[in-house]
Amino acid sequence: MKVVNMAIRRALVLSKRSALDVYTNLHRDPQIMSLIQANHPVVGNLVDRHKTHVETVKFCEDVLRRKPLEWKTVVGDELEAPISDIDLVITIGGDGTILRASHYVDNSASIFGVNSDPSRITEIKENSESFDARRSTGYMCAATAESFEEVLDEILEGKRKPVQLSRILTCIDGVQSHTLALNDVLLAQPCPAAVSSCSFRIRKGDSYDSHFHPVHSRSSGLRVCTAAGSTAAMRSAGGCPMPILSRDLQYMVREPILLPEHSKVMHGWIKTDEVMHIVWGCREGFIYIDGCHVYLPLKYGNTVQISSKCPPLQVYMHPSRLQHVTN
Repeated sequence: MKVVNMAIRRALVLSKRSALDVYTNLHRDPQIMSLIQANHPVVGNLVDRHKTHVETVKFCEDVLRRKPLEWKTVVGDELEAPISDIDLVITIGGDGTILRASHYVDNSASIFGVNSDPSRITEIKENSESFDARRSTGYMCAATAESFEEVLDEILEGKRKPVQLSRILTCIDGVQSHTLALNDVLLAQPCPAAVSSCSFRIRKGDSYDSHFHPVHSRSSGLRVCTAAGSTAAMRSAGGCPMPILSRDLQYMVREPILLPEHSKVMHGWIKTDEVMHIVWGCREGFIYIDGCHVYLPLKYGNTVQISSKCPPLQVYMHPSRLQHVTN
């Protein structure tokens, strides 16, 4: 007889909108609509991806109806308030859906991600000369439709435990942001072609690191990432993949206008007992949190503090993701 984990009684199913749904139903994009009418192959990929996602949502809901859980479904972009009185958030989409959920979850609930539309190697090869046929990576997802019920049962029976992923706390002029970043934050100008100017240094406790003098940076922006975010944009820019359970943060100045004395400190680390202090040096700017959808405005002279001194996020992950490289 299976023993149910009584700590998990209430679940929220958070599903994304497919790209096709966004383009055609939300925005009624005329370019996309014309491609659909012309039966263009790249739109055929979008149509199939939409169908696959919808079928995955239905399949997961059918499975949940057989489980000892109270649950409800919400579409991702309709989520506006913090998630409360929920033990388990089941996201159906990809890593972006997990990121969206993480902005509304404290450490009292855990997240179980289902990749609703994983990439297909044969499809990528067959269409490599025509268009990019890659689908969802789902790096932080613990299951696909095929493995959903098996992993869910392991969670409900207490056989699988969540890991705690560090997040980033951002303060502007001493005021904490309500949104914690799971992947990364980027300080940059509104226009990506404009130069971003800021000064930063690392502080430990009540004093600044005597070996870390202020850095006056002019670049295309300053990015800080968690371990979970170190395999995304940070790695693409030449950063280091981190052990997924690391509590440290990694920073990198993007495309800096280098001065010899600063070249060695354009990339580095913020330890768990340290805070990065930044003074913004442009008339305007933004702090982009986990991508482009959540951002905080910056003005000349604003002071920004960035650290990992905030509650971690509990996430169920595929065991293969926990075997990661070290710094």
